[in-house]
Amino acid sequence: MPSDELNVVNKHLRKIAKRALNPLGGVESKRALVDEYAAAHPSILEVNAEVTPVSFDKFQGEWVSTETSDPDRRILYLHGGSWMAGRVDKYRPHIARIAAATSCVVLAIDYRLAPENPFPKGLEDCVTAYEWMRRNGPEKNNAASSTFIMGDSAGGNLTLATLLVLKDRQIDLPDAAVALSPATDMSWSSPSIKTNAKSDVALNAKLMPMISYGYLQKKVDPKTPYASPLFGDLHGLPPILLQVGDTEILLDDAVFLVEKAQAVGVDATLEVYPDMPHVFQAFAPYLPDANKALETIGWFIKKERETVQ
Repeated sequence: MPSDELNVVNKHLRKIAKRALNPLGGVESKRALVDEYAAAHPSILEVNAEVTPVSFDKFQGEWVSTETSDPDRRILYLHGGSWMAGRVDKYRPHIARIAAATSCVVLAIDYRLAPENPFPKGLEDCVTAYEWMRRNGPEKNNAASSTFIMGDSAGGNLTLATLLVLKDRQIDLPDAAVALSPATDMSWSSPSIKTNAKSDVALNAKLMPMISYGYLQKKVDPKTPYASPLFGDLHGLPPILLQVGDTEILLDDAVFLVEKAQAVGVDATLEVYPDMPHVFQAFAPYLPDANKALETIGWFIKKERETVQ
């Protein structure tokens, strides 16, 4: 039986999902909805972290750190929002909890958004930020001792796509990566797109093709690996942790990605959380399973960090 906290979160997400069907307001109204995504309870919006702005050539970002963060252990965090929405300042509470759970500093970026900046511009920003993060920390311009990439939803897609770009360009890969409820197949052909259409309280399966259009704008095959990492060559990628809820239409996107990665020798781990909605980790500390998931992420990052020392 769902907990009281989960009932509150699901009710909040259903309201947002219903408003997303309104054709009026255009892209700005959709961006406002993403900004409200995690605001199911006041405790979720609390921030306990130090923030340092960062400016790149074509986009902005910020370092987020806590008292336990090691400035030489660095995570690049890529927010979700259907490739067309999401802002670092609205993600700050979640990112601060990532920093606390992992004892790393986190570089979160406002990569360029579609439809104004279609594929692959946002992806290129992620690659640029990762290369910069390897050489620069929040306190001084020094090389990182360990690096990681993490993201949720569209940001989970960008996390995996960034790994593929880095590998193809023969750039040093991060020590590990984490993807939360990632979209890995933009042809939207995985079975759970249909089988979980009624159980997913956050995402509407009927809107997925519209999201693809905004990001790819019919100029790119949806199965292009940098757009849909499921169709990429995953051989040689670093350890990967994927977390997803079993109510999500993107459930099989995560399942199939991990199965394919494991088949080519990648140390890939899948965690499926019963009854949890899309990117449920963002509802910590209010939602108990979100706290559990963050603890697992912290353990995973610390384990991989120790492996490279």
